[in-house]
Amino acid sequence: MEAHPKFVWFDGAVVPWEQANVHVSTATVLRGANVFEGVRAYWNADERELFIFRNDEHMARLRNSAKIMRMAVPWTKDELTRAQVEVLRANAFEGTVWFRLSLYVGEGEDHIWPPEQVPVGGFILPRLAPHLPRITEGVDTCISTWTRIADTSVPPRVKAGANYHNSRLAVMEARTNGFAGQPILLNERGKVSEGPGACFCMIRDGALITPPVTANILESITRATVLELARDALKLKVEEREIDRTELYVADEGFF
Repeated sequence: MEAHPKFVWFDGAVVPWEQANVHVSTATVLRGANVFEGVRAYWNADERELFIFRNDEHMARLRNSAKIMRMAVPWTKDELTRAQVEVLRANAFEGTVWFRLSLYVGEGEDHIWPPEQVPVGGFILPRLAPHLPRITEGVDTCISTWTRIADTSVPPRVKAGANYHNSRLAVMEARTNGFAGQPILLNERGKVSEGPGACFCMIRDGALITPPVTANILESITRATVLELARDALKLKVEEREIDRTELYVADEGFF
């Protein structure tokens, strides 16, 4: 399997991998000024088609992130949806794909105002993403000493590239301490927040429990789907509430 796709959608067109370049002087390179969506497209072997997971919800969250970051989106929802389809077809994937749809701040002076004058580019970077063994085998985990970023400083409601420095520090600490799985981060109140790249749920006394969106977590589309399935399909009791650290040690199970 190739380490990278043959084609990338970049600033309005599908181009070969080698031509998808961002200049070193852009704010996205210098300051991590970008917002993005990480989206899965699931392969159906019978129909030999890819099906993008909850596209409307991803497009809405992308625009919310851009709005908070004061970035004007130069493409419509339909244009970005067509771009996703074009780049997936260009790569002729035959398997489940994960792709990153990013909007980035380009070149210009610091703190440009109004938002309509902020130079914004975009790219869609896809790759094959088969399920990993940890999906069924489980992982080890730990509580990170790093605190989850807060809404009053670097809001996790925004899915921005710069936010993931917090995640990277937590993961590097976990690896240094011998853990292969994702660590769990607490928020500034000492309550469970989420993992470095995924929301957290636990089962306790037959109920599915997960931190609320006010616990400094991403407003996760996967999380919303899990809660919907738990309520409607599995008929589980679902609680969205704060979780104490010590509850993790007496939970029946937990997952990201």
